[in-house]
Amino acid sequence: MSKVLVSDPIDQAGIDILSQVAQVDVKTNLSPAELAEIISDYDALMIRSGTRVTQEIIEAGTQLKIIGRAGVGVDNVDVPAATRRGIVVVNSPEGNTIAAAEHALAMMLSLSRHIPEANQSVKNALWNRKEFVGAEVYKKTLGVVGLGKIGSHVATVARAMGMKLLAYDPFISIERADQLGCRLVDMDLLLQESDYITLHIPKTPETAHLINAESLAKMKPTARIINCARGGIIDENALGEALQAGTIAGAALDVFEQEPLGESSLRSLGKEIILTPHLGASTAEAQVNVAIDVAEQIRDVLLGLSARSAVNIPGLRPDVLEKLKPYLKLAETLGTLVGQLAGGRIDLLNVRLQGELAINESQPLVVAALKGLLSQALRERVNYVNASIEAKERGIRVIETRDTSVKDYSGSLLLSAKGSLGEHSVTGALFGDGEIRITSLDEFPINVPPTNYMLFTLHRDMPGIIGKIGSLLGSFNVNIASMQVGRKIVRGDAVMALSIDDPLPEGILSEITKVPGIRDAYTVTL
Repeated sequence: MSKVLVSDPIDQAGIDILSQVAQVDVKTNLSPAELAEIISDYDALMIRSGTRVTQEIIEAGTQLKIIGRAGVGVDNVDVPAATRRGIVVVNSPEGNTIAAAEHALAMMLSLSRHIPEANQSVKNALWNRKEFVGAEVYKKTLGVVGLGKIGSHVATVARAMGMKLLAYDPFISIERADQLGCRLVDMDLLLQESDYITLHIPKTPETAHLINAESLAKMKPTARIINCARGGIIDENALGEALQAGTIAGAALDVFEQEPLGESSLRSLGKEIILTPHLGASTAEAQVNVAIDVAEQIRDVLLGLSARSAVNIPGLRPDVLEKLKPYLKLAETLGTLVGQLAGGRIDLLNVRLQGELAINESQPLVVAALKGLLSQALRERVNYVNASIEAKERGIRVIETRDTSVKDYSGSLLLSAKGSLGEHSVTGALFGDGEIRITSLDEFPINVPPTNYMLFTLHRDMPGIIGKIGSLLGSFNVNIASMQVGRKIVRGDAVMALSIDDPLPEGILSEITKVPGIRDAYTVTL
């Protein structure tokens, strides 16, 4: 009989499901050493946020088939280490959606009406009604940063309360925003026009300190900001200074850069700020939902079935997966590349299977391409199971085509995408050694392996271009690992593909486009 270890407190409903197919041991508050010592006895591990599953623990889990995180984030699991060992990692991406959305709305209303302070005042036998004059949200403008599942629900409820809606999400279509009653705007306009701002985005290098001293200065002095998403999106020191100076009227935070919240100037502020201890998912219903969701997936995997929310291994039939496995990484890499070239707000993705690949099942490759396409927006939240759903919710139209007549390679994949930066296409193939090669860019022939950091230019095929770009990059201390030019005709248009050792310094793209003959330049991270 299979054995499951539950190392964090979960709802009994989840344990009951697991008990149908396995022996379940509940052992909480284990130290890393204690967990590593016993994990080899178990086929599955179920956790919440309290257990950190490191590479050492994964390597010690010689029988582990699946790790289930009863929640959304999997940042406390070494997913690459689990993947290398063939261990499925699953989460519950939708189990706490309503709870998190409702908490953001509750924070907004509590902040507007000074509810925490008024409650404490009455409990202290005071009756200072004039001290707690609040503000109505009716007909006010709410700026929603991030229109994923949680942000969309907040927008729907806020609209029903009579609020006007602005939204910033570079990865959502205008049509989807219209359905929610939101007007898509850039971040600066949202900051300037919103009476309330609510954040519903992941913490990434791009979103770290998105709300800082500069952005706070753009907000109305009567504006209030709510963060129930991830700590670190707001620069807490800058926020404290803005509240003290009256730059903005209020803030409500459920998440912090360091948790539990330690010494912080935010604690000394008054009714202009509300602080809660990461309660976004802390409802009885959400805890039941995530426990059931993850327990069911662990049960299914132990029975030899697929997991519906695997974050690292496609939920495909084993026979199909085995046949297409080499091409899944190709599709995902090309999706990541074309997504960055076309821009964040993608309207259309065309997936064309070519040559021998055209006789295979297309759906797994389409899903892999979508996972790559959405990876910049959703990071760890997008997987092989939810990629199609996420794309649909963002209004991305997907077209699948086949062309068996292409004979350049035994099988190749062409992706074209239409987005906020225009329409771009990229073709890739697997070479005999299994190495991925990019074989065309916007129909210009090239032959380069993808690397972490790449620079692509569209330019006029003329003497001196390559030297000027090399010199310019050198002046910024950027080292070129490899370079290749693709052209269709002599002295016509051409593309240049450069692999570089490090990300481009800020501002260098605009300098590249100033070089005579350069039509455009794009940098991508793979």
